[in-house]
Amino acid sequence: MSNKKQSIKQRKGWLGWLKELLIFSLIAIVISVAIDLWRGQSIVSGTAPTLNAQSLLGEQVDLIKMSNEEPVLVYFWATWCGVCTTVSPSVDFIADHYQVVTVALSSGEPKRIKQYLNAKEYDFNVVNDPRGEISRQWGVSVTPTIFIIDKGKISSVTTGFTSPIGMWLRLFFS
Repeated sequence: MSNKKQSIKQRKGWLGWLKELLIFSLIAIVISVAIDLWRGQSIVSGTAPTLNAQSLLGEQVDLIKMSNEEPVLVYFWATWCGVCTTVSPSVDFIADHYQVVTVALSSGEPKRIKQYLNAKEYDFNVVNDPRGEISRQWGVSVTPTIFIIDKGKISSVTTGFTSPIGMWLRLFFS
């Protein structure tokens, strides 16, 4: 086979793979959006519920006040959540650059959560929700769930896995 024919065949091979990757990505996006919409049926929208609580660090958290300054990422997670183990490092990174409030859902006593955070080397601020009262108020039934709150309004909600780029884009465009 001539070099020219081989080059054309290789190019068609790469284009085929690229086409399949693009189709797979589009299908994944459509499925992800559909799952978010289905899971989000019970989640609050519009004005964010009040979240005034003391964090595990002893700091007072006033979400509405914080969101009037700049958008806040609110992350509902749990120590027992498998998907959270892949999302939490991204939230920890985002917390170095943006306001982040996390809510540990049904994860036990503060001492246990602090041990977990130390073991994972997470520095994000945590509000403990041992009986799920805060999560019920927000309509959260799936972990992880991420809200973006801007000026007291919910501008974005996503459930399940999300990437650091996805979080950043939601914060940037809120």
